[in-house]
Amino acid sequence: MASRSTQILEAAARVIARRGVRGLRVEELATEAGVSTGLIYYHFKDRTGILRHTLEFINDRAERYTSTEDPDAEPLGPREELEQVLLLELQDTPEVRENSSAWGELQASAVFDPVLREDLARATLQWVQEVAVLLGQVRPLASPASLASAAERLTALIQGLSMRWLSGSLGIEHARALVTEAIEVEVAGLRQQ
Repeated sequence: MASRSTQILEAAARVIARRGVRGLRVEELATEAGVSTGLIYYHFKDRTGILRHTLEFINDRAERYTSTEDPDAEPLGPREELEQVLLLELQDTPEVRENSSAWGELQASAVFDPVLREDLARATLQWVQEVAVLLGQVRPLASPASLASAAERLTALIQGLSMRWLSGSLGIEHARALVTEAIEVEVAGLRQQ
């Protein structure tokens, strides 16, 4: 059974995905999590604490579902691993839909919340750096600056395509095809560095 704090964070991700950050009410969160409001404040102190920990929870969950490997599968080459990690951000599963929706809501709210903005910037930078490392495994001789720029473009593309897919303005298969094409373009561009 999940710990109480994990149970609360799972509920917070669901509520934020459904109602947005502004729609997050501690009373509703308590009901969703099946706990008291006092327990929420005990674990997270205040609304900012809930948001910060939920962002961290969403990041950790995304890292888990983008790094799952079949132990019986053949090892992937660097290019295939890069593609797999990025395409796993666009899966039509409840967990990925919820995570992506909650991330988008947190990102939109960060425009008006400096604390959340800093946390989101750190999380985004970490994601960009992870993708840059994968790109560096594909093109070991590429400059760090070009790897970082390519990673920035790819992660921004994933975020934008994810929002379009979730809002119904783009099919998931088309979004995945666009990511695959973008990876090809970025990797080809790194050869020229």
